[in-house]
Amino acid sequence: MISAGDFRKGVTFVMDGDVYQVVDFQHVKPGKGAAFVRAKVRSVINGGIKDTTFNPSEKYEEAVIETRDMQYLYSDGELYYFMDNTTYEQLPIEKSYVEDALNFMRENDTATVNIYQGKPFNVSPANFVELEVTETEPGLKGDTTSGATKPATVETGFSLLVPLFVNLGDVIRIDTRTGEYMSRV
Repeated sequence: MISAGDFRKGVTFVMDGDVYQVVDFQHVKPGKGAAFVRAKVRSVINGGIKDTTFNPSEKYEEAVIETRDMQYLYSDGELYYFMDNTTYEQLPIEKSYVEDALNFMRENDTATVNIYQGKPFNVSPANFVELEVTETEPGLKGDTTSGATKPATVETGFSLLVPLFVNLGDVIRIDTRTGEYMSRV
């Protein structure tokens, strides 16, 4: 059990049948009345964020979130299959939990999978990935406007803006947290 007075960023707990992670918190001691904890919490299952006020003495069950590095194997159309690299156990995951990560993942790439009570709820690709550009217009010679960009599509189907010097077939590094071009490899 964890009391609301012990909340810190990253703490996970169970409240009203859902699992929440503390995103931000503030201990408030007003001049009159009792102290309280104002916290911004995110549901780890559906991703919704809400601001809530807690009595510092309220106790909640601490949630244990398991994090595993797993290899993306394949999709059968409905489910996406990941393999645990240590036990070789295959885990099917629904598309809604994998959708955002698929923009940056190819088959056999490694991802981080978060699991609560045996049920996966979040898939995260590596922070930086290197993907090949499969579609873009050629840069115009002499167009040297600083900061000029053009659209490009990488091998996973993800579209982003890249500098004019990036060509078809180039391998580029992408920050998966923001979806932005970082550099040419």
